[in-house]
Amino acid sequence: MFAAISFLFFTALVAVLSYFMTRDENLETQDGYFLGGRSLKGVVIGGSLMLTNLSTEQLVGMNGAGYRESMVYMTWELIASFGLMFLALVLLPKYLKSGLTTIPEFLEERYDKSTRQMITILFMCAYVILYLPTILYSGSLVLTGLFHVPELLGVSQFTALTITVWAIGIVGSIYAIFGGLKAVAVSDTLNGVGLLIGGLSIPFFGLHKLGNGNMSAGLTTLLTQHTEKLNSIGGAHDAIPFSTIFTGAMFISLFYWTTNQAIVQRTFAAKNLAEGQKGVLFAGALKCLGPFFLVIPGIMAFHLYPNLENGDMAYPTLIGDVLPTALTGFMGAVLFGAILSSFNSILNSTVTMFCINIYRPSFNPEISDKDLVALGKKMGTWVAVVSMLIAPFIMYAPAGLFNFLMETWGYFNMPIVAIVLVGFFTKTISAKGAKIATVFHLVFYGSYKFGGWPIHWLHILGLSFPIIILIMALVSKFSPRETPYEQKYTGQVDLTEWKYARHATAGILLVIVCLYVVFSKAVLAS
Repeated sequence: MFAAISFLFFTALVAVLSYFMTRDENLETQDGYFLGGRSLKGVVIGGSLMLTNLSTEQLVGMNGAGYRESMVYMTWELIASFGLMFLALVLLPKYLKSGLTTIPEFLEERYDKSTRQMITILFMCAYVILYLPTILYSGSLVLTGLFHVPELLGVSQFTALTITVWAIGIVGSIYAIFGGLKAVAVSDTLNGVGLLIGGLSIPFFGLHKLGNGNMSAGLTTLLTQHTEKLNSIGGAHDAIPFSTIFTGAMFISLFYWTTNQAIVQRTFAAKNLAEGQKGVLFAGALKCLGPFFLVIPGIMAFHLYPNLENGDMAYPTLIGDVLPTALTGFMGAVLFGAILSSFNSILNSTVTMFCINIYRPSFNPEISDKDLVALGKKMGTWVAVVSMLIAPFIMYAPAGLFNFLMETWGYFNMPIVAIVLVGFFTKTISAKGAKIATVFHLVFYGSYKFGGWPIHWLHILGLSFPIIILIMALVSKFSPRETPYEQKYTGQVDLTEWKYARHATAGILLVIVCLYVVFSKAVLAS
C-alpha cells in the first residue's frame, strides 16, 4: 500500500509542477506548441535530451544485453557523447541559423518538397511502428515486474503487459497532446533528476545484495568473478566488435543525436546557440555515467540470477529483489516518468512532423496555427492508439529487446543522416540523388537482413553510409541541383557560441578514453 501511495504521490508531483511551470505558455501558435516558444535554457535542454533518450527500453534492453554479453554495450552510451559533441559544435549552429522546426523542413529547403515528405514518412514509420511500441513494451515490462501486476490482478503476463501499456500510453498522451513541447521538456527535466538518483542507487543496492549485506564483499565479487564480463573492448565475435565504433556505430550515433527529430527538436527550441550548446554538452557529459546504471546492473544480475530464461528480465528482477520496500514507489514513479518522457517526446515529434511537413504544405497551406495545433492533438491520439495496439506483441521478438530495436532502426538511419550531412556540406547534390540513394539503402539493408550475409550488421551500415554518399554524388553529376544551395540566416536565434564549448568537449573526450581503459583487459577485465 505504501509503495502504491508513494508512486502516485511522486507521479502527481511531477505533473503538478510541470503544469504550474508551463501554465502561462501560449500553445495556440506553431512555435509555442511545437518548440516551447524557442525559450528553453541549457539545463532544461540537457535534461530533456537525456530523458528523451533514457527510458526503459535502455534500462531493460541494455542491462539485458549486459546480462547476456558484457560491458561492450557501454559503447552505445559513450559513442553517444561523440554524436552530441558533433551536434553542439558543428550542426546546431547550422540548424539554428535556419530557424528550423523539423529536420524534413530543412530537406525541402535544401532538396525539394518530395524529399521532405519521403524522409518525414521514414521518420513517422520508425516512430509509430518501432520506437513508440518499444518504449511502451519495455516500460510495461519493468512496471509489471516491480509491482507484480500478473499476480496482483490474477492475469497472464501478456494481459498484464497490455493493461500496463495502455495505462502508460494514455497518461503519456495527455502530456504530449495537451501540454506541447515545453510541458514535455519540463517534465523530462524533473523526472531526469529522479531517474539519475534512482538509477544510480540500483548498483549500490545490487552490490549490497551481491555481498550478502556487505557492499565491499559485493564489489569484490563483481571485480574478481567472471571478469570477462567487465571487458568493453569487443572482439570480432562479440556483439559489438570494437572496430564497429569507427564504422556503423559512429554513423548510428550521428543519426540519433544529430538528425533524429525527437532529439534535435529540443535544441531547436533553445533560447540561443550558447544555451543550446550548454544543454547538448551537459547531456554528453551525463552519458559518461550511463555504463554504471545501464550495463553494470545487468552484470550484477548475472551473478545473482544466472539462470534467467529471458535476459531482458535481468533489470526488472534485480530492482524487484534489491530495492527496499520504502523506495519501491519512488523508483516506480521515476521509471514511470522515464517511460512517459520518451513516449511523449517521440509522440510530440511525430505529430510535429505530420503537421508541419505533410498536412500544412500538401493539404492546407492556409491553415491557421490554432487549427493546426487542434489537428495535431487529434493526430497524436491516433498515433498513440496504434502504438499501444502494437506494443504488447514485441514480447515475441526473438533477438532481445535492445538488439531488436537497434537492428530495425538500420532500415531508416543511414539515408537520413547521409542526406542531412551532405545537404549542409555540399551545394549541388540534387534531390534525385537523395531519393535514389535512399531506395538503394532500403534494398541493400533488407537484402542483408533476409539474406543471412556473414557480416556484422554494424559493418553493413558502415559500408552503406559511404555508398549512399557516392550514389548521391554520381547521380548529381549527371543531374545536379539547378542552383547552388546557400543557407540563409533567419535571425530568430542569437548564434554567439558558448565560450567554454570546446573546453567541455575536450573534457568529455578524456573521460571516454579513461572509461575504455578501465573497462578493458589491461585493468578490470584482466
